[in-house]
Amino acid sequence: MLDANALVGSHDILFITLDTLRHDIARMQMERGRTPVLQALVPGGRWERRHTPGSFTYAAHHAFFAGFLPTPADDPKRARLFSARFSGSETTGAGTCLFEEATWVEGLAARGYHTVCIGGTGFFNKQTPLGAVLPALFAESHWAPELGVTDPASTANQVALALRILAHTPSHKRLCLFINVSAIHQPNHFYQAGATEDALASHGAALAYVDGQLAPLFRGMAARAPTLCILCSDHGTAYGEDGLHGHRLAHPAVWEVPYAEFVIGHE
Repeated sequence: MLDANALVGSHDILFITLDTLRHDIARMQMERGRTPVLQALVPGGRWERRHTPGSFTYAAHHAFFAGFLPTPADDPKRARLFSARFSGSETTGAGTCLFEEATWVEGLAARGYHTVCIGGTGFFNKQTPLGAVLPALFAESHWAPELGVTDPASTANQVALALRILAHTPSHKRLCLFINVSAIHQPNHFYQAGATEDALASHGAALAYVDGQLAPLFRGMAARAPTLCILCSDHGTAYGEDGLHGHRLAHPAVWEVPYAEFVIGHE
């Protein structure tokens, strides 16, 4: 675990959720060399296997922003990066950055960070009261159809927007940028040549597409300031395993997610 206490205040923070990405597919695509950008960044070139605290986007992100990022599968009591201060917590340690606020997004804002959300899936679209709950945690939030699940260029559009935000944020102002990458979520069949239905192959192809769009974002963040990066999935999804399809259900295809944390940029 990185020492969040030593990083908050001096480092920008980039939090990316690769919505619906399964751990097994993330690992397989990395082993096959289909995600070279992520492989060069993820420590050891290997995703960590973790368990999500929620089986669908809304529940998982509520937990994430409260400090309950995916739980290490082999060490569930490992100290967390961020935590709201509360009595009896068994997963805070010397490196855990503690906040009085209910979420670490609001806690970072109280410490002078500009907080930005680039939405992707429907729980970030701000078109309904429910879709506005998570974006409302941030000082600045964005969503448009071209960032959502139905646009095959969604990740390219999200990265382009992020780079515009970087360009307009004063360099002395610390930044917390959150991106909910929507491309891997259904529908994803358009990333697999000839496919007309979503399947594991198109799930993996969508991840390869995402990887191909991310390099400018990491370069931009690294050039701006040293940056703590947190990458994970919020949940996986089933494609017929044990007769199950989708998520919001209990199955390893859903609860096992990839995770990585690392620092980029100048010190």
